Amino acid sequence: MTYKTLLTSALALGLTAMAAHAQDYSFRFQSSDPAGNPNFVFQQGWTETLKEMSDGNIVVELLPVGSIVDYKETQDAVGAGIIDGHITDTSYFAGKDPAFGLIANPVGAWSDPAEMIDFVENGGGAELMNELLNPYGLQFIGVSTPGLEAFVSKVPLDGVADLQGIKVRSPEGLIANVFRAAGAAPVNLPASEVYTSLDKGVIDAADYSVFSVNQEVGMNDVALHPVYPGFHSLPLVEVSMNKAKWDALPDDVKDMFRASIKEFQQTQVNALQERDLAAVEAAKASGKVTIHDWPAEERAKFRGIARGEWEKVASQSEMAQKVFDSLNAYLESKGLIK
Repeated sequence: MTYKTLLTSALALGLTAMAAHAQDYSFRFQSSDPAGNPNFVFQQGWTETLKEMSDGNIVVELLPVGSIVDYKETQDAVGAGIIDGHITDTSYFAGKDPAFGLIANPVGAWSDPAEMIDFVENGGGAELMNELLNPYGLQFIGVSTPGLEAFVSKVPLDGVADLQGIKVRSPEGLIANVFRAAGAAPVNLPASEVYTSLDKGVIDAADYSVFSVNQEVGMNDVALHPVYPGFHSLPLVEVSMNKAKWDALPDDVKDMFRASIKEFQQTQVNALQERDLAAVEAAKASGKVTIHDWPAEERAKFRGIARGEWEKVASQSEMAQKVFDSLNAYLESKGLIK
């Protein structure tokens, strides 16, 4: 073999090795959001951040909802290794254990995304997530949220007493039970019928979405008394992956996953809050909308009512009881509930 041939072979091997190194870690995650949805765009930003942090060594292919399996089947698919991970609303798996639903959206618990994030990251929530997920073969890595929902209302609502007797669009389950306990009359309607039902007086108020979305689709044109910030719903979105694959990763790769997810979380939360605040200013500028911001004591009162419903969920499984105990202890430690 000539020196030139040897050099060419060595260079080819070197380039092959570099290419292999550049794709050291390649994963497929599925989202519960559709392509083009603002939340999916933020999630795509996470994959780019992770790629940048790792100098291209960690590549996550993010697939939109339904690409491989149905959104309610991703937990099983991740555990079985069909996909490597998912970004999803944890409440979709409440049918397996009510604890998933309780930790995902303890109705009335939070008045700010920072509260839920702190509970997960510093108040025992992450440990509970792994205690829930590990038996299914998943590892919880980090958390985000699409934000605190505003409350759509045609009537002035300045506290819990004003909920008495009002007809509230609400899905069945914990959220409907909480509103019922607070004195409202829940009405189960599909999202597609909310606007018309408000306009025609079939309902007085609605659990619908964040303020910017409500403003965009015209909810505040027919319901002139929104409550913002909201007091009832803030979903937990988990980023999890196959536990065996996670356990096999070196610590520096795990650290990059965690750091990039934290950056994604803050980017999503801050951007969506800015969007909400801009929508609030637009609503105020119309001169027709009156925005109601419940004082801390009214939020605590609603939270106390909700706790009675959380406790009923807690009785349904050992893990649900653990979630309830941890959540209750956290809220008490922060003075958010008595």
